[in-house]
Amino acid sequence: MLVKTYGSAVYGINATTVTVETNINPGVNFFLVGLPDNAVKESQQRIDAALKNNGYKIPGKSIVVNMAPADIRKEGSAYDLTIAVGILAASEQILSDKVSDYIIMGELSLDGGLQPIKGVLPIAIQAKEEKFKGIILPKQNAKEAAIVSELEVYGVENIKEVIDFFNEKIKLERTIVNTHDEFFLKLNDSEFDFADVKGQENIKRALEIAAAGGHNVILIGPPGGGKTMLAKRLPTILPPMNIQEALEATKIHSVAGKMTKNLGLIATRPFRSPHHTISDIALVGGGSVPQPGEISLAHNGVLFLDELPEFKRTVLEVMRQPLEDRVVTISRAKFSVEYPASFMLVAAMNPCPCGYYNHPDKDCVCPPGTVQRYLNKISGPLLDRIDIHVEVTPVSYNELAGERLSEKSESVRTRVIKAREVQEKRYVNNDGVHCNAQMSSKQLRTICKIDETGNQLLKTAMEKLGLSARAYDRILKVARTIADLEGTEKIETNHLAEAIQYRSLDREGWAG
Repeated sequence: MLVKTYGSAVYGINATTVTVETNINPGVNFFLVGLPDNAVKESQQRIDAALKNNGYKIPGKSIVVNMAPADIRKEGSAYDLTIAVGILAASEQILSDKVSDYIIMGELSLDGGLQPIKGVLPIAIQAKEEKFKGIILPKQNAKEAAIVSELEVYGVENIKEVIDFFNEKIKLERTIVNTHDEFFLKLNDSEFDFADVKGQENIKRALEIAAAGGHNVILIGPPGGGKTMLAKRLPTILPPMNIQEALEATKIHSVAGKMTKNLGLIATRPFRSPHHTISDIALVGGGSVPQPGEISLAHNGVLFLDELPEFKRTVLEVMRQPLEDRVVTISRAKFSVEYPASFMLVAAMNPCPCGYYNHPDKDCVCPPGTVQRYLNKISGPLLDRIDIHVEVTPVSYNELAGERLSEKSESVRTRVIKAREVQEKRYVNNDGVHCNAQMSSKQLRTICKIDETGNQLLKTAMEKLGLSARAYDRILKVARTIADLEGTEKIETNHLAEAIQYRSLDREGWAG
């Protein structure tokens, strides 16, 4: 008897439906075909033990299981339940008239229990698009799949529940999630707040500008100045994610297996902070079985690189293209996958190996030329993609011990949202452009016009401060964001003056 059951394979952040055809004839062989990897081939032993421990068995006949399309490699253990239901239906141990209405996925334990799987959200979205009635999967993944409305989602703990469901002995409880409520419940869920930071008003101002325009920023200063503390609070002043952005972030974390148990939707902006020992593949994604890297996990959020010069140079250089294109393409001989990577880069570094160059109280003990060599660990092309350079100075005792309350993140976020709304209207006809940091050189010439006084100021700054030519575009983009924060239509001289001071690392002689 021939029976078809359906599973799903995830490539990139999208899913492809896999048809599992099970045919049973007289004989004693078991064939699993359709380009399965070792984890899929090992499913026979897991299925055999799981069925025996629940009062069923693989029939002693010739069984052929074909996973179509046969030219796509099937990877992982998530097809255990799909194959097991196919075998039971083909051997008439369960009724087969309903099995083709559902996507069935799950890894089997030897006792018949189900283990959680990866990539559930893309699988559920594809199931809805292909008009399947529902999806049956491990209970730990049910809430994530239930984000997709109009799809019946059944979370199960054991294969016995699935067998009894198809034999109409029990009814499974449908998992229902109100996506709207789930989203807004967690929208402002954060343990950090800008009010926790004493002093550093100039740094807060720079981060507010960065958040308002989507600009990348680098913080440079001595140890203990508050660089990490400030960076961790940046997501709290970014505009809240919309439903579409939340779904994109959830899909990526789902594919990477980063969704915690019973988590439905990622509603707060991601904040990723990889250690400086990270490899280039772990940062941008890839591997023999391609997986999203840290820059994709930071999609629609913040990627924080602490101690930037300590990262391997090759690791930093592979970020150059994603910073520009906001997408990562991983190519292999037979296929390529794309992962979105639209993130804000926040980097932090000490000014020198000892950490006290330019410190107001402590002397730098580094030999001559060391500061420049330390800074040269970061390439010019990478710095070129960082719009705002900020020098962080130590906080005085009076500021630390003072009773003065700092401004809350909520107040700063209100101004940022207002500036972003201006930019959304400005770029409404430009696909892929949502904020000032993303505008092209062509758009720059029409959107960032300055008067003769501003032009003279910018010219003088570039000549006197030794600013590089690459700083020109960045200054204009940052000045445009400052103008948006103030609600002015034109870029004024004071906006340019403030933007110029955020190019510290471009100044000749900065590092001695």
